[in-house]
Parts: sequence; C-alpha cells; structure tokens
Amino acid sequence: MTLKEKVESALTRIRPMLERDGGSIELIEVTDDGKVKVKLTGACGSCPMSQMTLKMGVELVLRESAPEIKSVDAV
Repeated sequence: MTLKEKVESALTRIRPMLERDGGSIELIEVTDDGKVKVKLTGACGSCPMSQMTLKMGVELVLRESAPEIKSVDAV
C-alpha cells in the first residue's frame, strides 16, 4: 500500500467525526518526503479550533496509520 493510499484510508475513518460537526477534510497532496497537505472544509474550515483538530486529531490518526509521515499541514 502506498503512502497516499494509507492516508486516504485514514481520512475515510476521520471524515465521519468531522461530518458530525458540519465539516470534512480533503486530501490535497502527499509528497515523496512524507509531508501531507489537507484542506479542512465546511464548518471545520472556519472553526477557531481547526488547528487543534488538525494536530491533535487528524495528524495523530494519520501517523498511527502511516508512521513515515513527517508532517500534516492545512492549506
């Protein structure tokens, strides 16, 4: 399984939690050096807690699924 496939699989597990709050997440890019870029959408895109959601929720789940990830950033 490629890194991008691992990330997509993890995001599939994360989306229902974000959707309950009116948001979602979109994968923008996975680089060869392990950097993941995502876009928080809907209510998550404008939420003042979005950075915490990204770092304490999304990044944690992604790193559990793919330890080779170096960083997760919102664009």
